[in-house]
Amino acid sequence: MSAADFLFAPEVQKLLKVVYAAPDQQFATSELAQLSKLDTEDVSRTLEHLVKSGILTRKKPKADLPETVEADRSFVFYNELRSIALKSFAAAEPIRAMLRSRFRESVLRAFVLGEDEDANVELLIVHGHLVPDEAAMTIACEKLSRILRRHLKVHVISNAKFSRLTPRDPLAAKLAADSTHEIIAYGETRAQLPVERAGLMQSAKRKLATLCGSTS
Repeated sequence: MSAADFLFAPEVQKLLKVVYAAPDQQFATSELAQLSKLDTEDVSRTLEHLVKSGILTRKKPKADLPETVEADRSFVFYNELRSIALKSFAAAEPIRAMLRSRFRESVLRAFVLGEDEDANVELLIVHGHLVPDEAAMTIACEKLSRILRRHLKVHVISNAKFSRLTPRDPLAAKLAADSTHEIIAYGETRAQLPVERAGLMQSAKRKLATLCGSTS
């Protein structure tokens, strides 16, 4: 098995999803098995590889407590791996699936903006003609937060506001950052662009001109 195959094996993804959600927390094998919903033997075998690779580190138990593991922040590729996890199996994919299934009529585009200072995952949602139901969005994000074990900080703006963002806008700066990842692009959902008022006026003028021409 190559290094890439190992890192993206389902068992590895499920364990890193848990550990990287709380990189300062220590986990016992039984706890990881429960949180990842994996068999204890699979967890033990996968942990052995992760520790040997330097991705996780073991912590000696105190008294009669079980041995634990935690993320090794000194691992040379720690930041890169955590970024990959955030942009894929640890956050982006579950968020994308939720938005596409429950808010496909309203979400025009969506971006994972990375993490804020409190390690919350920031999400920017650009809505189309329909605005996502606030209560439904709150419930869905809270449920997903419990599953991901990460708090979601959600920004919802209109497509018009998104188009008017300037470089001085905090959201524009975050969108330009390397940590930002677009998880839903325009055309990937059923959301429709809002009808602009200017477009309605132009259409009305054309209809009026047609009517005037037919009566002359």
